[in-house]
Order: sequence, then C-alpha cells, then structure tokens
Amino acid sequence: MTSRTAYKDPISVDDYLAGEQHSEIRHEFINGQVYAMGGASRTHGLIVNALAFVLTPAARRRHCQLFTSDMKVQLQIGNSQIFYYPDLLLSCDPNDRETYFCRTPCLIIEVLSESTERIDRREKFLAYQALPSLQEYLLVAQDARRVEIYRRSTDWQVECYESGQVQLDCLEERLDLDSIYQDVEMTG
Repeated sequence: MTSRTAYKDPISVDDYLAGEQHSEIRHEFINGQVYAMGGASRTHGLIVNALAFVLTPAARRRHCQLFTSDMKVQLQIGNSQIFYYPDLLLSCDPNDRETYFCRTPCLIIEVLSESTERIDRREKFLAYQALPSLQEYLLVAQDARRVEIYRRSTDWQVECYESGQVQLDCLEERLDLDSIYQDVEMTG
C-alpha cells in the first residue's frame, strides 16, 4: 500500500469499525487516530494475488483462513488499540472469527513499497511482535526478487531469500519465490 493520511480528531473503536463498513477508503486505526490508506501499484496487486493463489490450498488443508488486504488485524498494546490492514494475513485459530478483524493470526505478509517500507519494517513489525499467536512476518519486495522472513522461533532474526523456497512453519508449506514473482516484470 502507499502512504497514510491522518485525520485530526480522535474517535472510538466502535465509531471506527462502524465507519469502515461504509467507507470506500480503508483506514488504519492507532489509539483513536485514523489514517486513510492510499492505493496500491499494479506490481503490488500482482504479488498479493500470486501469494493468495499459492497459499490458499495449504490454508484450506490446515483449516485456516487467508485474507488479502481487506481484513484488519486488531492489536492491544498496553492501553492502545490498533487496527492495521496487512496485505495478507493467515489465522488458523478456529475461535478467531470476528466479522471485520482477526486477533490471532499466525502469519502476516506485507508487500513493501517506497512509501510504506519504513512503517512495515519498524512500526508494524514491532507492533505485530506483540501478537502471541504470530509465528512469522514476511516482507516481500516489489522492486526486486527479495523476501525477508522474521520468525518468533528465531527471536525475530531476519532470513533473506532472493531465490529458492521459504519455509512457512505456520502452514507447514514451502513458498517458491518464482511463484511470487511469476507475473511481475523486473527492470534493471
């Protein structure tokens, strides 16, 4: 996704959730502050679609639910309520069935863009670590063939891949980089 635009007046979680049901623009929510989300590039969309296409069969086999871009993840960090829209999230918890958000994803994927990379690498990465259910956080570049995975089991140490396959423990599945970038033309 592209950069966020902040609105000035704080609102309640209930007002935020109600507003999102009728809004044509998605908004993230951070402790009463609402941020409009910008649009995505063609490459971003192709990568998200490819990831969903490849991961859906494994998610179904494990009775998990995979969501792209329109499902929020809810976080409670101290007294702060946060709702983000990850590019993809996977929940394998049969009790995580709220209508408009997930609370216990085991995998979150963000496709990096120039305008959101800093937020995805810092703010969101730190926030997502507060989710006890989260096993893996995957960052996918759209300007180069590069995938980074951070795992709770390795104390969030980064593993970088430019080819081959990435093991997704949450799904007990290997993700082939060729399948992620199959529809994307890389320049340079």
